[in-house]
Amino acid sequence: MQNRNAPGRLSGHALTNFIATISATGGLLFGYDTGIISSALLQLRNQFHLDTLGAEIVTSAIILGALIGCLGAGSISDRIGRRRTVMIAAALFLLGTVVVSSAQSVAVLVIARLILGLAIGAASQIVPIYIAEVSPPERRGRLVVGFQLAVVFGITSSFVTGYLLRDSSWRLMFGIGMLPALILFVGMAFLPNSPRWLALSGQIEEARAVLRRVRLSDEAADRELEEIIENHDVQAPWSELAKPWVRPALTASVGIALLCQFTGINAVMYYAPTIFADAGFGQDSALLTSVAVGVGMVFATVFGGWAVDTWGRRTLLLRMLPGAVVALAVLGTTFAMHLTGGIGAWITVAAVMAYTIFNTGSLSVAIWLVGAEVYPLSCRGKGMSLVAGSHWGADLLISLTTLSLVQRLGAGWTFWLFAGVNAFAFWFVLRYVPETKGQSLEELERRLRNGTFAPVDRAVARSEARAR
Repeated sequence: MQNRNAPGRLSGHALTNFIATISATGGLLFGYDTGIISSALLQLRNQFHLDTLGAEIVTSAIILGALIGCLGAGSISDRIGRRRTVMIAAALFLLGTVVVSSAQSVAVLVIARLILGLAIGAASQIVPIYIAEVSPPERRGRLVVGFQLAVVFGITSSFVTGYLLRDSSWRLMFGIGMLPALILFVGMAFLPNSPRWLALSGQIEEARAVLRRVRLSDEAADRELEEIIENHDVQAPWSELAKPWVRPALTASVGIALLCQFTGINAVMYYAPTIFADAGFGQDSALLTSVAVGVGMVFATVFGGWAVDTWGRRTLLLRMLPGAVVALAVLGTTFAMHLTGGIGAWITVAAVMAYTIFNTGSLSVAIWLVGAEVYPLSCRGKGMSLVAGSHWGADLLISLTTLSLVQRLGAGWTFWLFAGVNAFAFWFVLRYVPETKGQSLEELERRLRNGTFAPVDRAVARSEARAR
């Protein structure tokens, strides 16, 4: 039996905190590399003579790479393990950062952003799973949300960096990302494998050893391992996700992933400086105001990390989404009434800040957590690939069309449209997203198998369908 109190050897909550912190560095890179483009784009447009389409392509290249990366990462993580897959993502972060920082043409810039996208997609797919599979049920929410906190901290860091380096080269803005990529690669080399992946791979004693390190007692670890083995199955094919018993998990997780983007959060994040400039702020003031948006996202995510384990995932979403609807309605009104400059500009800032807090503190907090929780172990990697793929596919569509949408509909109608999608998201959560707070991953799998997973009982749903 291992000595849990060996000097210099982390165990229990200390080890799970360390695992979550190192792993979440992938989220930091995720946020920084997606967010820095909003500041760098102001310089890139001038240096490479980019028109609106060119700016959208450079912005969106990283999203296309992320879409490819997340869809491929599921099968890879099932074969070689969660930890090694994160290390591959870290290596891609390093490569992409070197290439983007030295790009001399638009083509190389786009290729480099694609490489970074592969890394981001892989990280978004596997890091939440890795943390969820290591964490105890009562702490799983806040630890997985730590990944999203790292994402928004990375976004905020990119806004701060963009402002501080506004008179320096955009190459330095991108190059700063090499340090956290190196930390992620080296740090992951010292972390244990996921005990659930080990068990699924038939490495039962190795899984027991890891669980005994990350739980408060050997007895608790052994009980959890027995529960894992009881629900143990071989790796399932992609077709398993289409089976009726898995479908409620697919609906809830993919729905949240799509709505996280269609409600407009990344559209606001990518083009925040442009929105503020159109509202009457100068370029420097627009960049500085974007920093405030990033800070708001950090505080909203910290709050969400507390709320998911206190209120619950579903309750958090239902309490926060109405605020996002109101904020976007106000934002749309300020643009429709051309309230730019003076008090109108500050109403715009307040509306963007409020929307950012309500949306980031709800859907953006829940997306990776719910996706990592709801799938059965046998197809968790593939299920999370679909969650991440849905997220990045929707993100690609939004980032490619936001500026064009604003030009055709006007900013007012665009934000009113996003307000309507947020209202729809409230209804979707009410009907399809269950509460997962405090339940083990194996308990959630049992709920899927016995038909009690969805908040609306299947029999009730069938009765309502017949009535219609």
